[in-house]
Amino acid sequence: MTSVVNDYLILTKVRITALVLVTTAAGFLLASSARLDPALLAWTLLGTGLAAGGAAALNQFLEREADARMRRTAGRPIPAGRMTPARGLTVGVALSVVGVAILVAFVNLLTGFLALATVLLYVGVYTPLKRMTPLNTIIGAIPGAIPPVMGWTAVTGEAGLPAWVLFAILFLWQLPHFLAIAWIFRDDYRLGGFPMLPVIDPDGEATGRQVALYCAALVPVSLIPTFLGLAGPIYFFGALVLGLAFLGAGLMMAVRRRGKEARRVLLASVTYLPLLLALLVADRAPI
Repeated sequence: MTSVVNDYLILTKVRITALVLVTTAAGFLLASSARLDPALLAWTLLGTGLAAGGAAALNQFLEREADARMRRTAGRPIPAGRMTPARGLTVGVALSVVGVAILVAFVNLLTGFLALATVLLYVGVYTPLKRMTPLNTIIGAIPGAIPPVMGWTAVTGEAGLPAWVLFAILFLWQLPHFLAIAWIFRDDYRLGGFPMLPVIDPDGEATGRQVALYCAALVPVSLIPTFLGLAGPIYFFGALVLGLAFLGAGLMMAVRRRGKEARRVLLASVTYLPLLLALLVADRAPI
């Protein structure tokens, strides 16, 4: 029973889904006034989590043959033979449909539409593009940046400028994060037939340069919430320190382009985002 549950957790990429929920909750809390609606938050997170898990399952259904060729993913339930492709497809469709339906019924139509758009972009655009172009990372960052917008729209019913600032922060953060992962596992991606930038950039010069550029762009963008009146000085200086530290790791990777530096970027990225969101929520200004 435990192994079956574990397979479903792997199929729905529970760690990535958890990150989606964290960013959604951050958008929700930032948009909320002093009076929080816990029921609305619960419905928002439930619908978003189901849709995200469904998209992950559909992604693994479509990439099952490539996953079987890569050491990092060969143990997933479908390529390993512990789950049939039909079961993975059924789970993915069911979770996606139920998640979107919950958001439409109990949150609002706009948030449900954004969830549907996220699933379609992730499964129907990003997933096939992974086999075609190294630009897939940029395309994949779009659905990955929508969840905080969904959190905002769940409360306000509209996607205003603050929601798109959250989108921009998440969009830029994902690029050095995933490029570092792709550099670490570039041999695996080559075996899987995915032309990620590190696969076609053997010396890592372009990869390192892009990591540093995206980290640099993230610094000023992350400060915009303060200028919009969404957060105070504590967030501003905290975001500045976090952004410069992240940029420092990115610059080191651009200069040395080794696995050690890529792992530092990865560590910096997974440290940066939760701390930034925590500061943003803790120092948010009343709406």
